Amino acid sequence: MEKVLFIVNPVSGGKSKKPYLEAIDRYLDKGRYSYRIAMTEYPGHAAELARESEETLVVAVGGDGTVSEVARGLIGTGKTFGIVPCGSGDGLALHLGIGRNPRKSLNIINSGFAQMMDYGLVDGTPFFCTSGVGFDAVVADRFAKSSSRGLMTYITTALKTWIGFKPETYKVTVDGKTRDYPAAMLTVGNSNQWGNQARITSLASVTDGLLDVAIVSPFRSVEIPVLALRLLTGKAHTSSRVTNLRGKSVIIERDSEGAAHRDGDPCRMGKRISLESVPSALKVIVPEGRRI
Repeated sequence: MEKVLFIVNPVSGGKSKKPYLEAIDRYLDKGRYSYRIAMTEYPGHAAELARESEETLVVAVGGDGTVSEVARGLIGTGKTFGIVPCGSGDGLALHLGIGRNPRKSLNIINSGFAQMMDYGLVDGTPFFCTSGVGFDAVVADRFAKSSSRGLMTYITTALKTWIGFKPETYKVTVDGKTRDYPAAMLTVGNSNQWGNQARITSLASVTDGLLDVAIVSPFRSVEIPVLALRLLTGKAHTSSRVTNLRGKSVIIERDSEGAAHRDGDPCRMGKRISLESVPSALKVIVPEGRRI
């Protein structure tokens, strides 16, 4: 019988975890798995629990922050990674085809169907969905400081941030080829989205050994509804405002250090930001037959 550890963030997404704990007990295949549950208590705890666990399968129960922490802890361990999403964005889970219904996500765990996936490094730190600079990085910083979560809070924060926002010019080098781009935002994706199906790097795959780059040129406020629709329908790559690049390594240079994000978590990065793909480095359970 395989041992599985569920690492639960009790505060992710502002949701009670009681229904998820009940779903684990009710729907997990106990003929296949024995399990235990560990609650996170502080930032970084999920990575510690994942790295130090004796279980061969470790499942993150939380949002993108918890998912990223658990995944970071599993790098190099040979353990298998699973996700029961319950955050405000759930970007990696949605890219992988793991929906937010706990019964269905546990059925995916029960199947045990696993694939090897890539992850990215930004200045040496792993990320699994996206990393970027510009408008979305500023929004991520303000959203993290908000007292409420969810898609509507994110949209409201984005609209308020747009007022007075000033685009920058970035020097972007992809696999040795360099060009300057004026941009409102610049996103590098291992997966295809920020979260909530907002697919900014809409053609990205986590199994191709490459990073996708979406450079959004400065745009007018009146264009926001059309750009938003393309994001949510997976057609961002078709917009005339979006330049799409792809490569194993990406270098972003800007005039000064400033806001950035890794998997939606805000941070500050320097004038020169280096990113690279680490191929086939993490085993993750996904829906059977799913192309990721």
